[in-house]
Amino acid sequence: MAVSTTLSGAKLDTLLLNSSSLSRSSSSNSTHLSVFGKNRKNFIHRGVIRCNGSNSASSDVIVKNDGDSSNAITLSALEQLKTSAADRYTKERSSIIVIGLSVHTAPVEMREKLAIPEAEWPRAIAELCSLNHIEEAAVLSTCNRMEIYVVALSQHRGVKEVTEWMSKTSSVPVSELCEHQFLLYNKDATQHLFEVSAGLDSLVLGEGQILAQVKQVVKVGQGVNGFGRNISGLFKHAITVGKRVRTETNIAAGAVSVSSAAVELAFMKLPEASHHNARMLVIGAGKMGKLVIKHLVAKGCTKMVVVNRTEERVSAIREELKDVEIIYKPLSEMLTCAGEADVIFTSTASENPLFLKDHVRDLPPASPDVGGCRFFIDISVPRNVGSCVSDLESTKVYNVDDLKEVVAANKEDRLRKAMEAHSIIAEESKQFEAWRDSLETVPTIKKLRAYAERIRAAELDKCLGKMGDDLSKKTRRAVDDLSRGIVNKLLHGPMQHLRCDGSDSRTLSETLENMHALNRMFSLETEIFVLEQKIRAKVEQNQKDI
Repeated sequence: MAVSTTLSGAKLDTLLLNSSSLSRSSSSNSTHLSVFGKNRKNFIHRGVIRCNGSNSASSDVIVKNDGDSSNAITLSALEQLKTSAADRYTKERSSIIVIGLSVHTAPVEMREKLAIPEAEWPRAIAELCSLNHIEEAAVLSTCNRMEIYVVALSQHRGVKEVTEWMSKTSSVPVSELCEHQFLLYNKDATQHLFEVSAGLDSLVLGEGQILAQVKQVVKVGQGVNGFGRNISGLFKHAITVGKRVRTETNIAAGAVSVSSAAVELAFMKLPEASHHNARMLVIGAGKMGKLVIKHLVAKGCTKMVVVNRTEERVSAIREELKDVEIIYKPLSEMLTCAGEADVIFTSTASENPLFLKDHVRDLPPASPDVGGCRFFIDISVPRNVGSCVSDLESTKVYNVDDLKEVVAANKEDRLRKAMEAHSIIAEESKQFEAWRDSLETVPTIKKLRAYAERIRAAELDKCLGKMGDDLSKKTRRAVDDLSRGIVNKLLHGPMQHLRCDGSDSRTLSETLENMHALNRMFSLETEIFVLEQKIRAKVEQNQKDI
């Protein structure tokens, strides 16, 4: 399998700090990275990547500003490459890594500190990609998980940088994060996202809400610098997997979303005789609140009070559910409404608790029909109901972590469907890895075209020089078109044998063999080319951030 060059062990700190001087140059001065020396064959000499050539001139890899030679920057970061690991830097390819916390690994108190609102995802991606060893990034933050997906030049350094960033943005110490976070690399990371999208990693097996959230990651990431080809391709493939699993296994049948699980939990806790007359209050009329209302209606509830900041959304829900009595109340009347309710569902985006012990202690008791106990079902992250409320004897508080009790229902059938889903995921994971492998031919295609273009341009200049200066523009254009046509026709065959969508393993294997053959025949040195591209990308990213 062909693999790209990475700078996995080199620290880019010096490079990126020094690159700030480039930003002070005129914007018209293009920055380029070049490797000098003939017959460039990598070897490490005294800790510096050099190019073995007959020319005795310096062969160091440097970043050079065309407009100001004084701003040439020796890539001192590369000097830290260890001789014993030299081969590794030209053989490894960037890694896909997922670093995260979920309902399975961390309590809600931890997850709510790390939660990133959807509006902040682009900013988070930009900050992550400004880290030295991170090329691409995406954020998947829901009530049950906060996961960061990155393409990293180095596994070790990438994980370290992202973990430190998570600690800095959440004020949670790194040591505490490490106790709860999980790390997955490459194929394992791919499989994990596919399982997440398929609903196999959810509290409620097969729930459909997570697929919509994965779709939202792609929607928000479109056009965001840093949501690159690998990460974008991964999430788009995950959407395909999620759809296929639900269609072929029908795993969503009988499964419930977080909102549905909240309603089921409430009815499990209520005395059966009170199911039709318990007083219901829903606080928040967003997506989650609307789903709670719909599931309550499905359970036979015909009357409820909805508290929301504005009446517009409540009116829309009321219009949709015309046979149900939905009473709107503003947030200012929330406590009064809570005192008149037996079951209270909270699903707002408030960053501060709406209910604390002092608020709830003085509320009138719940209806005798429900045993005089008031139930708070809090499906918000951060939580809307403070944990201290559960200290009150007449109150029961449940949050998203408590929904595990609902998941136990119909477990055997869901597990059977999950086994079918895992077979689909294994198949799709192979297809995605094949697609990633097929991307390895891109540097060869670019280098081969550039190689042919250099020869064409040089030979064209020779030809035109011999033909004299009195040639008409028409004749010059005809000769130029002729040379381009010959090159394009000669390249057509090799290019066709370098293109592969990764869907056929046999074709992919042949394509990679063809790539290796062309690299050898034309000394294309795509490994150095990829190294240059990666360093240039980090320099340019650093310039934008200054």
